[in-house]
Amino acid sequence: MAIDAFEPHPIVRLLGKPSADFTAGDLVRAVEQLGLGQVNLRYVGGDGRLKTLAFPINSREHLLQVLTRGERVDGSSVFAGTDTDSSDVYIVPRHRTAFLNPFGERCSLDVLCSFYDEAGKPLPYAREQVVRRAAEVLTQQTGMSLEAFGELEYYLADAPERIYPVEEERGYQESGPFSKGQRIREQVLGHLSAMGVALKYAHGEVGNILEDDRQLVQHEIELQPVPLEQAADNLVVAKWVVREVASAHGLEATFAPLVSGQGAGNGLHIHSRLVRNGVNKIIGEEGINDTGRQLIAGYLSAARALSAFGNTVPTSYLRFTGGDESPEDICWGEKNRSGLVRVPLAWNGDVLAGMITHANPGSTEPVPEPATHPQTVELRLGDGSADVHLLLAGMAVAARHGLSDPGSLELAEELNTANHDDFGQLPTSCAEAADALETERQIFEADGVFLGALLDAILTRLRDTGDATPGGDPGKDDAAREELIRRHWHIG
Repeated sequence: MAIDAFEPHPIVRLLGKPSADFTAGDLVRAVEQLGLGQVNLRYVGGDGRLKTLAFPINSREHLLQVLTRGERVDGSSVFAGTDTDSSDVYIVPRHRTAFLNPFGERCSLDVLCSFYDEAGKPLPYAREQVVRRAAEVLTQQTGMSLEAFGELEYYLADAPERIYPVEEERGYQESGPFSKGQRIREQVLGHLSAMGVALKYAHGEVGNILEDDRQLVQHEIELQPVPLEQAADNLVVAKWVVREVASAHGLEATFAPLVSGQGAGNGLHIHSRLVRNGVNKIIGEEGINDTGRQLIAGYLSAARALSAFGNTVPTSYLRFTGGDESPEDICWGEKNRSGLVRVPLAWNGDVLAGMITHANPGSTEPVPEPATHPQTVELRLGDGSADVHLLLAGMAVAARHGLSDPGSLELAEELNTANHDDFGQLPTSCAEAADALETERQIFEADGVFLGALLDAILTRLRDTGDATPGGDPGKDDAAREELIRRHWHIG
């Protein structure tokens, strides 16, 4: 198979094959030809962060064993609530996820892993296994796959600059020298592309916040639609790369829902579409079709429960009530940014051709068509505290419910901002989100997608987090608000 000349993944170029076809033997060859001396097995822990187990390469046989067999780890140290008497679990490399890690003392080969129990069965509370199971069940029952990608927002914190100082709330797609952190953003793009993370673009976001002793400048990376498990992995890898690059520049990156008593917070909007045999099934000749409306209805009907995965700290709910573009109402609309679900503007063929001709008079080149129609629906629920694997798994569960519920089309009609203006509200606290999840838990436990013990652990954590809110009303008490922001600065 010919490799695209623009392919950014160095291992794909070296091996001359797509990453989906990587084998352990391929990776051994790549390590040898690149002269690497270390392999890192990576996995997503119970806190949603990327963990590392580093192996020096002792011999070809040793390398092949690591890349084939994986290793044992202490599950009780990875996942809260695991029984210490039976906590040994296996991590097994997924060869298709291999990439070069440029951040250590020496370049290494990194591979993401999946968890298995002592009997060799998928560990049901491991993040990647939950989202994998959710995607499988959706496809088994509907014949369609859910593809998704995130809009990852983050802030860089630095000392204020005297030259071209930032202007508050004026950062949207700003360019240097007014944009601060542009080089960091570009380095992040380069690393992620080389790691096989499919990206759309990156830019400065609205949030410029200027305080007495620091400036906070917001950025966004938008990814490309990929299958659900890969979409979750991509977001976790992207967060790790952002932090690594920022740290190398002596800066701090944060994905916290709120970063200051003023200014925009960090959202994590998730775009998705249903695909069968490469065809986008949520779009028709007149725009969003009935399948798309069923998908939207599924998200909206489960929205209060989904906040337990997408909004996991008290500052999430302060962001909701802060106004601006943070949704509170459980509704949807075409193009507008006030609803919880938004249908973004897509490219109509005739409109696109007209624009291209107007912008490029005399052009006769054919207009390229994407393999799959780019239309998505955007769930604007999540923020930087989201447990992304569980949020995407929950979205697959909600999608399946919407596609199977005979009342979904009627619900979509009722919750459309074009038809009504009185809607239900999202939770206002972690405890309320926990209550919503507990009420709907049977939907998430169905078909073995979410283990009951995992949901119990999530409910306990949310309720404990809510109880940890400092005295006073953080919505009105500046000191209480700042304490919450400080406490959850490095969430996600």
